[in-house]
Amino acid sequence: MGCAPSLRVSRGTGPGSPGDSAEGNAGLDGHEAWESRGKSRVGSWDSSCMQRSKVSLGELNIGPMKLSAESIQVLLVFPDGDPQGLAFQTACSHAGFLCSLASSLATAHELFIQNLHHLVIVDARPNSDIKPEQLASFLRKIKGSEYSVLVAVTRELFAEPDDGFLLSLLSAGFVRMFPQNSSVAACYHELLQLHFGEVRVQLKLRACNALFAALEHTQEAVQIASSEHVIQEWHGILFGHRKAGDWVPQQVRIAPVTATGRNVRQYISLKRASFQNNKQTDKLKEEDDGQPPDGYQHRHKDRRKGSLDIRSMTSRGSDGGSGQHRRNSSMARIHSMTIEAPITKVINIINVAQESSPVTVAEALDRVLEILRTTELYSPQLAARGDEDPHTSDLVGGLMTDGIRKLSGNDYILSKTSHHVHISQSMPASLSDVPSHIADILENADSWDFDIFELERATHGRPLVYLGLKMFTHFGVAAYLGCQETTLRAWLQLIEANYHSGNAYHNSTHAADVLHATAFFLAQETVKGCLDPMDEISALIAATVHDVDHPGRTNSFLCNAGSDLAVLYNDTAVLESHHAALAFQLTIRDDKANIFREIERTEYRALRQAIIDMVLATEMTRHFEHVNKFANNINKPGVDDDAVSLNDGGDCSVCVPRTPEMRLLIKRMLIKCADISNPCRALPLCVEWAGRISEEYFAQTEEEKLTGLPVVMPVFDRNTCSIPKSQISFIDYFITDMFDAWDAFADLPELMQNLADNYQYWKGMDEQSLKTLRPPPDL
Repeated sequence: MGCAPSLRVSRGTGPGSPGDSAEGNAGLDGHEAWESRGKSRVGSWDSSCMQRSKVSLGELNIGPMKLSAESIQVLLVFPDGDPQGLAFQTACSHAGFLCSLASSLATAHELFIQNLHHLVIVDARPNSDIKPEQLASFLRKIKGSEYSVLVAVTRELFAEPDDGFLLSLLSAGFVRMFPQNSSVAACYHELLQLHFGEVRVQLKLRACNALFAALEHTQEAVQIASSEHVIQEWHGILFGHRKAGDWVPQQVRIAPVTATGRNVRQYISLKRASFQNNKQTDKLKEEDDGQPPDGYQHRHKDRRKGSLDIRSMTSRGSDGGSGQHRRNSSMARIHSMTIEAPITKVINIINVAQESSPVTVAEALDRVLEILRTTELYSPQLAARGDEDPHTSDLVGGLMTDGIRKLSGNDYILSKTSHHVHISQSMPASLSDVPSHIADILENADSWDFDIFELERATHGRPLVYLGLKMFTHFGVAAYLGCQETTLRAWLQLIEANYHSGNAYHNSTHAADVLHATAFFLAQETVKGCLDPMDEISALIAATVHDVDHPGRTNSFLCNAGSDLAVLYNDTAVLESHHAALAFQLTIRDDKANIFREIERTEYRALRQAIIDMVLATEMTRHFEHVNKFANNINKPGVDDDAVSLNDGGDCSVCVPRTPEMRLLIKRMLIKCADISNPCRALPLCVEWAGRISEEYFAQTEEEKLTGLPVVMPVFDRNTCSIPKSQISFIDYFITDMFDAWDAFADLPELMQNLADNYQYWKGMDEQSLKTLRPPPDL
């Protein structure tokens, strides 16, 4: 849009002179003519009077709010050289107003877009070429124009009292009519009335709108402070206090209105107001205990800056930082999301609590916030100390990381073929067909002292099928799934055949041991009261398949070796993902062993999801997440009528709600405890399991050294490892806290006594500097 010759901005500098002028593309000649004529018109008026009458630009009072006013901008729309326009220009100069001149609709529109003038005076006389209604229509469509005052200059007298011309101007958006009068004094007096009337009203409305828009969109809570920076209250925008009956700030020290491009700051001190919504908001009171009403602290020294700079939502001008404004708006939307993560709510609550706390507490809360903003909330961090136990660090490194270290280029390829056991003994069709010596051993299967190794020897390394038949029959698995007992037997045989009998630890005997522990836990009254039949069935199946096709090497080893499985599962929960996936592959592709064939699709989906979740829960990198979530939930007082009491009296002083979320945590904790329950077994069983897991780690270390892979757990060197030290570290770091929480829930005194006895056994071995499983015969 081009600039007409009459486009000019005049800035008044003193009495009797229009001051400095700037003209658009047309040069200065036309303006000099306007200036000389303006001086001659003003000459008859006493300039000293005008100086004394200069408009004061002090503070505006909006009830209890004080607003530092900005310089008033005026847009004059008159034909070039019009005496009425010259008179208003001169009056603006002496009033200290910033004046822009335009002689056409186009230039007036352009100037208004650039500056959003406070006052627009338009020539609306019949003999003028300006079309006032059209101009007003254009201007009112511009955002922010609702705060501008439009004045029409009309002829001196209307022909009739009900002249329709006046109504048309009012309908177009004009708020005042000025009968033509080219006297500078008359124009000056009109400007004064407009300034102290309509213009100031609009300034107040704009400032209030900017303040409340800023409060609505600010991404931080706004503190309400006294002039001494003493916090009175907090504006609860982030916490839902938006109803009419809620309190509003008592005194906000804020600079909310910044006109883009001009850097005009308005300082607002907003004193507390009262809103009525059937009742008046409570007044602040000092209380002896220092606690504010309704849970808000209201008297303490502020540790933050006393004011916030917030850009007005109706800031005027077109230059300066539109990209920054967009980013600020985006951040405001993020912080006002209706879908808010629980951790975000926690951080917001702590932020508020921090402001009402002593300095020492606030500093501690800073540390809390720092921890909460990390991603590893449940993973403990071992301090880097020179005296750190290498057994602990190696166990953590080997079990809780994916072991992404420098690779040697060697690949450890897991066999894709199933490891079937050659069956030399006929399998039982049902429990009635089990040999008597095996049946005698299974009679003790409901006891925690059950000897799984005795069953292993009696079944020639196939304890999973026999124990599985016993446990699945006890819990009615075949009946629940609607399958034949022969199908269940075939499935157990199929799963056991895919465990590696050559592994020292991760073989079908370990699977049978975990199945036994799972069944034992499911039989406990508290557990039974929290879980549904589907939960029990999924737990038994998950325990059976949780380590199927385990290669006898850790996830870290597979990731370092770049194995096919590590590539397939992106180095994340590699083995656990493989166990769950293979279990369903084996089951579904063999119709004779498909125990899920008869259940409905929706039930199968729910059962499958539960099994997968429990198998993945055995992955050690999320060990502390599962344990801490479980511990945090069982420590909550019961609030559900359907909650399960953990006390014999049933008073629910410590209860567990029977919610899907809690059942999920219980199942995860159950299989985790079953999976690594070896330290809680009777001492002979505990020692045997310790020897087997150590042997598997020894073999891995030897293979890593042989193939040039990074050694994940260097302390597990067959020639130097102290097995007692490794067991002590394992119990201290992984077992004690987990079983303390599980015992608090399931009440397992026998296990906890075994754990204490076994720990003392390993401590005694270590104090004697013994590195073996058992003391020498001569000791």
